[in-house]
Amino acid sequence: MLDKIILFSIKNKLFVGFMTLMLIFWGVWSATRLPIDAVPDITNNQVQIITSTPTLASQEVEQLVTFPIEQAIANIPGLEETRSISRFGLSVITAVFSEDMDIYFARQLVNEKLKEAQEQIPQGIGSPELSPVSTGLGEVYQYIIRPTEQSKNKYSAKDLRTMQDWIVARQLYGTKGIAEINSFGGELKQYEVVIDPDRLRAMGVSVSDIFTALEQNNQNTGGAYIDKRPNAYFIRGIGMARSLEDIGNIAVGKHTPPLFIKHVAEVRLGSALRYGALSYNGEVDAVGGVVMMLKGENSHEVVSRIKEKLPTIQQSLPEDIVIEPFLDRTDLVQRAIHTVEKNLLEGALIVIFILVLFLGNLRAGLIVATAIPLSLLFALGMMNLFGVSANLMSLGAIDFGIIVDGSVIVVEAVMHHLAIRKNHQRLTQAQMDEEVFHSASKIRSSAAFGEIIILMVYIPILTLVGVEGKMFRPMAQTVVFAILGALILSLTYIPAMSALLLPKTVSDKRSFAERMISWLYRHYQPLFVRSIRLRGWIIGSTVVLFVLAVGIFSRMGGEFIPQLQEGDFVFECILPPGTSLKQSLETSMQASRLIREFDEVKMVIGKTGSAEIPTDPMPLEASDIVIVLKSQDQWKSGRSYEELGDAIIERLKDIPGVFFEKSQPIQMHFNELMTGVRQDVTIKIFGENMDTLAHYAQRVSQLIQKTEGATAPQVEKVSGLPQINVTYDRVRLANYGLSVQEVNEVLSTAFAGKKAGVVFENERRFDLVVRLDSLHRTGIDDVQHMMVATENGQVPMSQLATIKYELGPAQVSREAGKRRIVIGFNVQGRDVQSVVSDIEQKLKGVKLPTGYYFTYGGQFENLQQATDRLLIAVPVALLLIFFLLYLAFHSIKQSLLIFSAIPMSAIGGVFALLLRGMPFSISAGIGFIALFGVAVLNGIVLIGTFNQLKKEGMTNLLHRVITGTEMRLRPVLMTAMVASLGFLPMALSQGAGAEVQRPLATVVIGGLVSATFLTLFVLPLLYIAFNSTFSWRRPSAKVLTIALLLISPIALHAQQSYSLQEIEQIALKNNGVIKAAQLKLQGASAKERTSFELAKTDFTGQYGQYSSAEKDLSVGVSQSIPLPTVFAARKKLYQAETQLQQGQLALQQNELKRQVRNAYQQLQYLTFKEEQLLQLDSLYNNFIRIAEVRYKAGDTKKIDINTAQVKKGEISLLLQQNKTIQQATYRNLRTLMQTEEAFTITKSPVYEPLLLSEPSDVQLSQHPLVQLSYQEANIAEHNKRLERAQALPDLTLGYTNQSLIGMQTIGGVETYTDRSKRFHFATIGLSVPIFTATRAKVKAYKYQKEAAALTEAQLKARETEFLKKSEEIQTMENNIRQSQQTAAQNLQKKQQELVEPLLKKVKSSIEKVAKAKGVQYVLDSSAGSSVIVASGEDLYSSVKKDLGF
Repeated sequence: MLDKIILFSIKNKLFVGFMTLMLIFWGVWSATRLPIDAVPDITNNQVQIITSTPTLASQEVEQLVTFPIEQAIANIPGLEETRSISRFGLSVITAVFSEDMDIYFARQLVNEKLKEAQEQIPQGIGSPELSPVSTGLGEVYQYIIRPTEQSKNKYSAKDLRTMQDWIVARQLYGTKGIAEINSFGGELKQYEVVIDPDRLRAMGVSVSDIFTALEQNNQNTGGAYIDKRPNAYFIRGIGMARSLEDIGNIAVGKHTPPLFIKHVAEVRLGSALRYGALSYNGEVDAVGGVVMMLKGENSHEVVSRIKEKLPTIQQSLPEDIVIEPFLDRTDLVQRAIHTVEKNLLEGALIVIFILVLFLGNLRAGLIVATAIPLSLLFALGMMNLFGVSANLMSLGAIDFGIIVDGSVIVVEAVMHHLAIRKNHQRLTQAQMDEEVFHSASKIRSSAAFGEIIILMVYIPILTLVGVEGKMFRPMAQTVVFAILGALILSLTYIPAMSALLLPKTVSDKRSFAERMISWLYRHYQPLFVRSIRLRGWIIGSTVVLFVLAVGIFSRMGGEFIPQLQEGDFVFECILPPGTSLKQSLETSMQASRLIREFDEVKMVIGKTGSAEIPTDPMPLEASDIVIVLKSQDQWKSGRSYEELGDAIIERLKDIPGVFFEKSQPIQMHFNELMTGVRQDVTIKIFGENMDTLAHYAQRVSQLIQKTEGATAPQVEKVSGLPQINVTYDRVRLANYGLSVQEVNEVLSTAFAGKKAGVVFENERRFDLVVRLDSLHRTGIDDVQHMMVATENGQVPMSQLATIKYELGPAQVSREAGKRRIVIGFNVQGRDVQSVVSDIEQKLKGVKLPTGYYFTYGGQFENLQQATDRLLIAVPVALLLIFFLLYLAFHSIKQSLLIFSAIPMSAIGGVFALLLRGMPFSISAGIGFIALFGVAVLNGIVLIGTFNQLKKEGMTNLLHRVITGTEMRLRPVLMTAMVASLGFLPMALSQGAGAEVQRPLATVVIGGLVSATFLTLFVLPLLYIAFNSTFSWRRPSAKVLTIALLLISPIALHAQQSYSLQEIEQIALKNNGVIKAAQLKLQGASAKERTSFELAKTDFTGQYGQYSSAEKDLSVGVSQSIPLPTVFAARKKLYQAETQLQQGQLALQQNELKRQVRNAYQQLQYLTFKEEQLLQLDSLYNNFIRIAEVRYKAGDTKKIDINTAQVKKGEISLLLQQNKTIQQATYRNLRTLMQTEEAFTITKSPVYEPLLLSEPSDVQLSQHPLVQLSYQEANIAEHNKRLERAQALPDLTLGYTNQSLIGMQTIGGVETYTDRSKRFHFATIGLSVPIFTATRAKVKAYKYQKEAAALTEAQLKARETEFLKKSEEIQTMENNIRQSQQTAAQNLQKKQQELVEPLLKKVKSSIEKVAKAKGVQYVLDSSAGSSVIVASGEDLYSSVKKDLGF
């Protein structure tokens, strides 16, 4: 199929060119429509429920608001997690849903449950609302509204907030893609009725009276209209207050003279109680806004739309008011995309340079280079089609070197094929087409499989879910799209352009590339030849390196994802619980002024407390200080990003009693939204009592402080909130005729303020609020002197309640319905996993009470989940690679060879991370997955070349390997260099977002270096080892390679040795024929239980005019029951059939055992024969050596030596033949055992031929074949009896129930019966067989029985013949034994005859030399002693000299 595609492309170049042009248009058009962002949005699918309760403390918020809502939403389908914060005046519940649930459907389900929850929340406390549909990346644009320097004191915080709410926010609303404009800081304008307790007391007026007066005197109404021709006059009653004067003139109660509001209270413009504030550069109490983007929108486009509107909005503001953005997402996006563009461009240029350098032809290099932008355009088109956004992760992993690997292999093959042509004449276009097709089709399948493998390894990444799925799935999709585009181009565009544009004349002059490759090969070949000699050392070293890499990796730390440098800082500033907003704001401004001292800082924005919509619910004592930095090229100090952050922290230590923590805007918001905390790592303690939780949290905090790499831990502030508690005395309330509700209303109205209506200023609307004057809201005395109206006058609050200062809970945090406290910290200078491991060891010493327990959260929780998923994804990727390799080569051996590239590449990846001091992160993990796919590509090409050379007739193994490595040296080096160096800019990049890409690029580069070494040295050595009986100096190398290097699911085990009984057991267990017979036996046994089966039960129904003109209904049931003799006969027949199957099974087992024993005995005989032949071979070797000695001594002729050599050759042939038969017998035995496992038989110490038993021992009547004949006759008899039993009549029983509509006589009385009146009767009958063929069936079974009897008679005749043959075999066995004894005696005699003359001559020479040397004793070793020489002199050389050697 691939060949057809290539041929079509070469023949239709115009069509290919047109489609390429269409691809360019499609890619460019898609690029303009692609969503762009800095990083993928990894926020989980969540809905926030916010309830504002200004008058409730944290205990009441939890009990009255948070808990009922949590209970209501607990059973919503798809809900994965709930967490909540309850603090003074606020409840925030976060419900996290599964990723596959639509967010709008989830919000609808939550809304429905909130209606149920609101019934349990007391009236007037607060109404739960859902937060905007946004995400962790939703805060795309943040700005402040501030006066210019000249008008610094001209506008109040109230004026600025009014401009934000009614001018800026209103005009931004309606912009496509915006979910919410969240106002922050300033003072919310209100019309205040400020009451003075003294004046109220003097006038005898209560707070309730004022509130009632305002409610009743601030409203409009309508009176429909009056029809008075020609007009209709609409009636409108106007009673709304429009100014402070109108409010002051509202009458209170019915007094004479009238008592107005202005007499008892001051009416003025005021502001609501503030829960948040904003500062600018530590100088101005400013107002800001956070633009929250709708989930799923394109941030780049949304920010662009906002910027388009800002000039218009600016014109509608006063001239001395400025809208200044301080966080603009497009800045980070542009910097991140610039990093990606720079890396891609530099990588592409490096790849093109290497291509031109190695191919030695500018046209060839440019043809491959054009595949780079084309494959990228294809990827962009597919990204737009599948909705994948362009960001740091999706575009950051594209390596053009990997992408163009296939194109490189094709063009290099064409160039090589053209270079080796003998005819150097200019080619015609047709010849060129033919040459390109021939060379491309030959290498294309290997290259295509390599690219498909790279595609396949990314598929497990697509299965990742959760945070790591959102982060890395776009990357996998983009790479898959790019490689898919490159694969299509290498099959179509590359062959067509090669045929059209490559030079058709081959120059005799060697190019620079050829000279370079020749130089490389001249240095490589001697090294490779030397590596063959040192193969044991090379493979052993590789194994040691792999084991070392595994050890290093197991001790290497881990982090989730390297932190992205966003280019801005956020410092969290935390004061003690209960700190006032003014104090927090003042501290924040002081810190901002210190930060402004740094030259790198552009501006500082302090955000204290919560925004209008508290999606990030900070208490009053917490501030976020956002530090906007200048671009790094403007920094003059020479500090790095991290060093600047540390320097700021050091400077802020000048402010005492304040905790500062460094983070980044997006990072902090992600952590907050996803895990409920802002730090990278959190330890959560779950329990019931808040004081106990706080106690253990402090203990854990002290342990964390002593851990290296952990920043100062931040314990969640759950207690220490100063409160003025008003505890009512119920007896006194009763005496004064008051209820708790009445007193509570007075208290909340006076101090918190209570809304009494609305005042309109044209379109703008402001709340009308009643509250005490701020002068009377300063301390506990004001609460005590607060007057409460009774029926008989007024009493102070101190008379009704105990009022005192107490410390209460600051907030109550819950998760999964349980209370918890969080200890959070960030990690600096170390990886997350090792820090958490140290802390885990320390926490083992902390014993928690029953019902209390620890869990971990934050980034560590994500790392754990991602690692667990990668432990599934990586083995799946490895199995996919191995499966595809097997499909490509149809050989497990060759697949394992190429598979060895994976551990080899892993060595380089681990050491590269170690050298650069990087921990293992999920980025690095994805790098390993990508690396495994790339690493096998060169192995595929090399092994494919070896196989191709073998097909072409190159049988010499070493010649084939050396030729193949020479042919593929250029493509192997080229593909490795373009793939690794293509990642080089990414590995060295320092731009925005490079932190996330660096581990991935480092792993791939390091891994490809070691994988290339494998391809050029280790892989050919393994190929030689696995394809020959090559003489290895170190025989253990092959075993080491299999056992340690190729660690994979397919492990090779040592050969097992089995005895005859063990082989029989395995064969009986595994053999398919035996299994089939056992299943038939089980079927027959199961059939026995059906012997008492009855015929089908008949149910009948009748409806109609079957008994009268009325339509009656009749139902009946009947059952046919045969006589008991049928059951008995059927049971006996089924039992006989079971016995037949048992006989069949025994027969099959006997036959299998016979075949196994035959094969086993043959192997025993062949082993014995092999030993005998080896012994003879050794004897002839000795004989030849002796004959040569005697020939040199002149005692024999040359013909004796020749005769012995011929005999030795015959023995060698017999050994080879014996080995072939042995292998065939082992194959036969494995087939019988139904196993692929290699094994040997247990060798007997002494070989005993298989002898026949005595004939008298044989009981042929017990043979299964005879038993089967008996059983077949028995079955025929039982079938005959069953037929006769079934010929007897059957009994039939029945019952019918029917209606008889009409007049019926019942008990002598004629009565009308309808369908409800039923009549019934029973039936009994006999079924008599009349038209049956019972006699014919009985006769047929009779013939079957007679045939079985005849078979039995034949078997008995065979028994006599068998006994006769047995006697003959025994006689032959006796003759064989005698012949063996005679042969052994003759062999020994012949051996003595041959050796005797030589021994005599040797002894004579020894005696002669001994006598000459004066030796006293010479003992003959053949007599069982050692040769002892009295002299210390060595006589061996003297004897040899005397013998003539």
